[in-house]
Amino acid sequence: MKGAKAWRVYGRKYGLKVFVVCFWILIWELVSRGVGHELLLASPFAVIKTLFVLAQSIDFWQTILFSSLRIILGFILALVLGTLLAVLGYRFLLVEELVSPIIKIIKAMPVASFIILALVWIKSKNLSVLISFMMLLPMIYSNVMQGLNTADEKLLQMAQVFRVGLFGKLFAIYIPSVKPFLMTAMMVGLGFCWKAGIAAEVIGLPTGSIGAKLYEAKLYLMTKELLAWTIVIVMISIVFEKLVMFLMRPERRS
Repeated sequence: MKGAKAWRVYGRKYGLKVFVVCFWILIWELVSRGVGHELLLASPFAVIKTLFVLAQSIDFWQTILFSSLRIILGFILALVLGTLLAVLGYRFLLVEELVSPIIKIIKAMPVASFIILALVWIKSKNLSVLISFMMLLPMIYSNVMQGLNTADEKLLQMAQVFRVGLFGKLFAIYIPSVKPFLMTAMMVGLGFCWKAGIAAEVIGLPTGSIGAKLYEAKLYLMTKELLAWTIVIVMISIVFEKLVMFLMRPERRS
């Protein structure tokens, strides 16, 4: 009985998702037929066919690997440095006062301006690393800091009374307090990471990147290829987000 109930729950959940996907593909197809010209809007079936053709070449997978590794590196650097700066800022007021203006400037600065400015300093092939890093850093820093500041004061006082060590307080109080804020930052920031990283590649045009492929498709009016690469970006971003969330919830694997 429990198995049958579980199957019904999964069926409703994933059946609804399949319906939603099919619904929007149908809308896309109808709009494409209404436009009546594949140069303006290719049909979903033409785009999927193009995607399968692209996937048969080694260059396609090398391009995905090129961009993914750099954006993931930017994500990891932002996660590590943002967390470290937040911890130091929580512990030392001077660090918080020094870091806060930089975080505010990064938040306020337009992505395009930062990309163009960054091209003066670094090579275009590393641009997506820096931009992904800069877009996620303020989110990680702010959310980790907020999580630390909301740590239960009574628990901290109790830990001090019973002389609980640093690692004890870290795993029993601080990490549970920070984790929800950190996960929120990562869920929101992951999308920004990919969008900003690809935008940096479109402007910097590093050879062998997804951004360069997008620019080439736009330049030569290859609408099917442009939409196919857009689908690739969305799919990679979703897969990466699901993977990170899975790793952040070890209890779901047990």
